[in-house]
Amino acid sequence: MAYREFDTPQISRRSLLRGGAWLTASAALAAVPMGRQAFARTPTATWTNVEAMVDKYVGSRKVANMVATLGWGQRDPLTIARGTLALGGPTKVDPDSLYRIYSMTKPVTGMAAMMLVDEGRLGLDQPIAELLPAYANIQVQKTYDGSIEDVVPAERPITVRHLLTHTAGLGYGIVQKGPITKAYERRGLVPGQVSRMPIPGIGRAQAVEGLDVFADRLAELPLVLQPGTKWSYSVGLDLMGRVIEVASGMAFDAFLKERIFEPTGMDSTFFTVPESEVDRFTTNYGILNNTPLPIDPARASIYLDKPAFPFGGAGLVSSSRDYDRFLRMLLGYGAIDGKRVMSEAAVKLGTSNLLPDTATTENTWVEGQGFGAGGRVSDGSYGWGGAAGTVGFVNYAAGLRGTLMTQYMPSEAYPIHAEFPKAVMADLAAMQAARQGAGEAL
Repeated sequence: MAYREFDTPQISRRSLLRGGAWLTASAALAAVPMGRQAFARTPTATWTNVEAMVDKYVGSRKVANMVATLGWGQRDPLTIARGTLALGGPTKVDPDSLYRIYSMTKPVTGMAAMMLVDEGRLGLDQPIAELLPAYANIQVQKTYDGSIEDVVPAERPITVRHLLTHTAGLGYGIVQKGPITKAYERRGLVPGQVSRMPIPGIGRAQAVEGLDVFADRLAELPLVLQPGTKWSYSVGLDLMGRVIEVASGMAFDAFLKERIFEPTGMDSTFFTVPESEVDRFTTNYGILNNTPLPIDPARASIYLDKPAFPFGGAGLVSSSRDYDRFLRMLLGYGAIDGKRVMSEAAVKLGTSNLLPDTATTENTWVEGQGFGAGGRVSDGSYGWGGAAGTVGFVNYAAGLRGTLMTQYMPSEAYPIHAEFPKAVMADLAAMQAARQGAGEAL
């Protein structure tokens, strides 16, 4: 299904994406004068402000539920869970409830690519045309979002680095405004889904079947920007899925399951929700005139259907427990529960600033910050958010990991992505003050 304008000022094609534009807490956390050692002797942490925020949103029925999960280092997390799987429903949410995480899929895809870079099967600055020959002679629009016929040759090849950092010059059907948006739809280049139900303003374009077909058809259209020149949110991580397939010799979804999900202990992360797991699947809501209306009920969800191909940019459903394990693995530099999932070098590289020197971030969502393998990088932190109100991050400076799960669109309908970091910061400040008041050295 394609994303297009809703017939309401509150929900639009672009605002559906907004959840992926914010990292929330992580950038600010590095400035907190509390490293992991400050909490090493603290058996529990009290997240009073986070809990109050969760209670406020769920208690006022702005959202059906909310689950906040916060953990230090490799310790078990503390989880705050409120609400039910659907408004008015009987089943309470918990750490194993399932959420559409949308663009929080991108860091997972990014880390899969870093594994192959670490193993020498991909090069960070390797032209993708070496694996996907259709990208050997790519064209670029002369005018951004202008004619798709008025084009010039690319000045440099698209590389793996470009795909990981949204600097390949690729477009996005939920970002672009020009004729290339219609061209994406006509060719089935719609790597995302919202609902089985018809929703006013959202088109019904059918996605192409197969990641290989997606990659080939995408190569037929011009880039919106010259490769390596500017950060521009794109289908780069979806195309990265095909690069991973070719480099690994495995289907993309099979690679994620075998190399990341199973060794990390993520047994509740899927591209298709199994029928056996529907009883813990949440309903997704659209916020219209400040009222949540179900747009993807769990038992009739489009996520019960096999997708046209595994969307590496926005396709996963996961639980708070599972995504916390992914973040815990990253915070452990590739290790969790004594198991080595990724090398320390791969994690350090993937969570560092990988932006090419030639690319600008001016007037973008990440202006003044860095970008790693599928996630924003800033002051010792790495992470990204999802279009339905979810967010996940690790902060290496503080040794903290955090996940917030809820389910509504567009995510900008509520200031949750701003309030969550404020609540985390307020609680950290309170913890520090309490320790100082007890006379303990920090």
